[in-house]
Amino acid sequence: MTEAVKKLIDTLHDAHTLTTEEYERLVVGYSTEAAAYAAQKADAMRRRVFGNTVFIRGLIEVSNLCRNDCYYCGIRCSNEKCDRYCLTAKQILECCEEGYQLGFRTFVLQGGEGCLAVDDVTSTVREIKRRYPDCAVTLSLGEYSFEEYRRMRESGADRYLLRHETADREHYERLHPSSMSFDNRMRCLHDLRVLGFQVGCGFMVGSPYQTPRHIATDLKFIEEFAPEMCGIGPFIPQKDTPLGDHPAGTADLTVYLLSLLRLMHPELLLPATTALGSIGSDGRERGIRAGANVIMPNLSPPSERQKYALYDNKLSSGDESAQAVAHLRLSMQTIGYEIVNARGDHPDAHIQN
Repeated sequence: MTEAVKKLIDTLHDAHTLTTEEYERLVVGYSTEAAAYAAQKADAMRRRVFGNTVFIRGLIEVSNLCRNDCYYCGIRCSNEKCDRYCLTAKQILECCEEGYQLGFRTFVLQGGEGCLAVDDVTSTVREIKRRYPDCAVTLSLGEYSFEEYRRMRESGADRYLLRHETADREHYERLHPSSMSFDNRMRCLHDLRVLGFQVGCGFMVGSPYQTPRHIATDLKFIEEFAPEMCGIGPFIPQKDTPLGDHPAGTADLTVYLLSLLRLMHPELLLPATTALGSIGSDGRERGIRAGANVIMPNLSPPSERQKYALYDNKLSSGDESAQAVAHLRLSMQTIGYEIVNARGDHPDAHIQN
């Protein structure tokens, strides 16, 4: 690790801001020594804010139907090899019932973009909140209008995760068809913020055509947008997509960037994602040690989990399964962290009644 990289990490730790050019120097200057130094400082920072606690979210993959045709995604609408499904409200509520008994106090309803009608989303959220008033609901269902988001918020949804994928317009256009709009993606994030959601964004690490400058632009965007949540994970190709022959991103760079995000926003809700666990057997643990503080085990019906194939070899069993939460607690204890049964809101969040 060069002295210049060390100084930039120290500056980010102290000031929580860098220029785009400085973020780029940190990305280019990645080394195992720099990653270890950043992780040490990031872990100390997250412990000052959150102690050694790790929040768990019950992930319910409600449908792999999708109206979009992203070039990297296995559930893209033109992928005829995708075995489609859509959970009923009854199935979603059964997942929540099981999750509540297992100790989950946040449920994440994730699906392909536009997979659920707004009326179905709002009625399901209301019923979850009626049955489990001490729980939070996170939605991750893609792009909608301001009015549709408003209805979701008024139904009781607390959080919304919408990965921006890349903050560089040209890069975005290389990853998506012309029917999708970079401006609309950004509009959605700002609408969600105006409506009072705890908002999450995020990007793929090592996605096709990505350069260090692109990553630096992503980091600067996240710094300035200041989301309550941020999900990043390595790009993993899916064989039935146009970008299926591109190399995967790496766990090493992803973990390093997790540390930088923690130094940037000390109170960030930062998951060690399924993709990170899928690309390396110890990915989840490495992410937590590097500053992450959220894990999202899978509560979806076991019969459908393999169908939500965003990328190849996606984990959905073992410790990625919500039913293995007892073993997950033990694995976290082994490395010095404690899973807690709590909603796990951002410290500055306004909580709806």
